[in-house]
Amino acid sequence: MSLPIIFAIDDDRQVLNAITQDLKTYYRKEYRILSTVSANEALQSLVELKNKNETVALFISDQRMPEMEGVDFLEKAMEIFPAAKCVLLTAYSDTTAAIKAINELRLNYYLMKPWDPPEEKLYPVLNDLLDDWQSDYRPEFRGIKVIGYPFSSKAYQIKEFLASNLVPYHAIDANGEEGKQLMQINKLETAMLPVVIFENGEVVKSPGIIEIADKIGLNPTLKNEIYDVIIIGAGPAGLAASVYGASEGLKTLLIERHAPGGQAGTSSRIENYLGFPSGLSGAELTRRAITQATRFGTEFLSPQSVKEIKLKADYKIVCLENGTEINTRAVVITTGVDYRKLETNGIAQFTGAGIYYGAATTEAGSCRDRLVYILGGGNSAGQAAVYLSKFAKQVFIVIRRDDLSATMSSYLIDQIKNIPNIVLLNHSEIVEAAGAESLERLKIQDVRTNEVKEVTADALYIFIGAKPYTDWLGDLIIKDEKGYVQTGREMMSFDYFGKLWKLTREPYVLETSCPGIFAAGDVRSGAMSRVASAVGEGSMSISLVHKYLAEV
Repeated sequence: MSLPIIFAIDDDRQVLNAITQDLKTYYRKEYRILSTVSANEALQSLVELKNKNETVALFISDQRMPEMEGVDFLEKAMEIFPAAKCVLLTAYSDTTAAIKAINELRLNYYLMKPWDPPEEKLYPVLNDLLDDWQSDYRPEFRGIKVIGYPFSSKAYQIKEFLASNLVPYHAIDANGEEGKQLMQINKLETAMLPVVIFENGEVVKSPGIIEIADKIGLNPTLKNEIYDVIIIGAGPAGLAASVYGASEGLKTLLIERHAPGGQAGTSSRIENYLGFPSGLSGAELTRRAITQATRFGTEFLSPQSVKEIKLKADYKIVCLENGTEINTRAVVITTGVDYRKLETNGIAQFTGAGIYYGAATTEAGSCRDRLVYILGGGNSAGQAAVYLSKFAKQVFIVIRRDDLSATMSSYLIDQIKNIPNIVLLNHSEIVEAAGAESLERLKIQDVRTNEVKEVTADALYIFIGAKPYTDWLGDLIIKDEKGYVQTGREMMSFDYFGKLWKLTREPYVLETSCPGIFAAGDVRSGAMSRVASAVGEGSMSISLVHKYLAEV
């Protein structure tokens, strides 16, 4: 953590050198000492320091300076660092201005020049001021700041991306005191939001996800011209494959179009995963897996989308949306599934602005003391309800069935029954969402009587099933009627399989219709939608990759 700053300014270089030397002699172990002869340069530096999450504890400014008087400088400086203590350096003739500043501008002290000896005339005064400052000092958050409005779709996308990629950030409401201050000192306008301020102080207005990823180093330069295996999709199956691939000496590249963890990564609590009796969050499981994979040497690209796979002799060419082509000897497809979209009036309009697909834990804090609705009766919906009940005034689970027993695990049903602010709305469906700039109301219909009632709603989380993310594969890989990738002996039922498969051996159990391309996890036809099974398949795929590589 950076030390707090004592900032000195005086246009007289000799005086500035003297005060700087005295400050460094006494305070250098606990504070950083910065100094300048220019008031305008100092104000510009203060904005940069604020954006970098630095803290100024004390300003010491000369009164008579050509660019502006010391009192005026301190007034502007305190707009940027209002908690800092302020000391004015004055000659005898400036004492009237100093006393006026004490009364009107919260000037803490004025110091007569010269201050010799400093042990009597400088350090005791500054010690009192700094002790007072330290009593209220709370270290600034050091990391990325995201300034935006609550329920802003664009701001939500940025926050969700950072959170999913385990990047610490501080969300700042543009309507709040801190947001207004940062917008004022950086000369930002509403049309520029959302704004991201990076740890180095760089301010980027309304950035795209790819731009953010580049700046935080998520898209490094590829190290290898040819990889042994490229894994497409960083859910549990892809992460497991990357850990085993890299640990066994394969040149391994993991590509993810959004963020690691997949749908499991958004889960607020996974309670039935072997070895974690108290459960763990999807984010924690993802963090552990990414750390493990990169420690073994896996390279990771995110967010990058693969648009197609091309074949060239025994090699596969993975083509990214940005035009990059990467050569590999084998591919493991672990792209998982996407949440199904709800095609109801108003849903698309407020997606990201009160309506979310999946748990969206980044927005849980904004649900505090609000009315939250969850659509769906599966385990993901149940986990989200339990988690959000800690924040929300009331959580409503909307399902078409009589109860949750057919779609949700019994341990979750028992938990929900014991949480008083969770209410089950059975035999119901949502027929419309409405609001001004964000979700405000829902219309809910009773599927038995067709009666419709309008309710106040601050947030809606949608869990209505999923579909495989396989459209990008085109006709290269055989898929079933629902779009899931066929693997192993399952493909034998297709009349045209023999025309595609040219090897004398049968396909390996996780191998697709294209030799050397494997599928694992939820994207595979017949897969079990559980984290443990996805991890198992991802691990198994690497042993099959080894067999394939031994053949070619």
